[in-house]
Amino acid sequence: MISRSLTVVGSNKIASENRRARYEYRILETLEAGIMLKGTEIKSLRTGQSNLTDAFAGKHEGELYLFNSYIPEYQVKTVFLHETRRPRKLLVHRNELRKLLSSITRKGMTLVPLSIFFNSNGIAKVQLGLAKGKKLYDKRATEKERDWQRDKSRALRS
Repeated sequence: MISRSLTVVGSNKIASENRRARYEYRILETLEAGIMLKGTEIKSLRTGQSNLTDAFAGKHEGELYLFNSYIPEYQVKTVFLHETRRPRKLLVHRNELRKLLSSITRKGMTLVPLSIFFNSNGIAKVQLGLAKGKKLYDKRATEKERDWQRDKSRALRS
């Protein structure tokens, strides 16, 4: 078993991060949403072993849900186990929900989870990004910019 600790950024502890999303998509807007979890899911999230690589958010029965996110079963075997890839309801204000649902109906727009974190009160939150997919040449430009920044910082250090 690989144990990972939570990454602390500011007062937030990041449980899972989707680093690939910023490479694959151009993030236009970000927002925080609450997430409805079961008891064993929150315990498993605190171990830092979840995965958001293939996850996405979308509409289901008029509500906003997080699909295909992986939260492993809690290692201590109990009677109350959860499904690892079940849809999880996201909690947003009604006005935000209306705005997001109208935005994702436009061509090429999607809601991508960027990270799951614990706020200063210990409540699990999801950072969502309203995103538009990048073309191949955009991805190449992103790689080129990243390489240039890395080379520039190396040159400044030496």
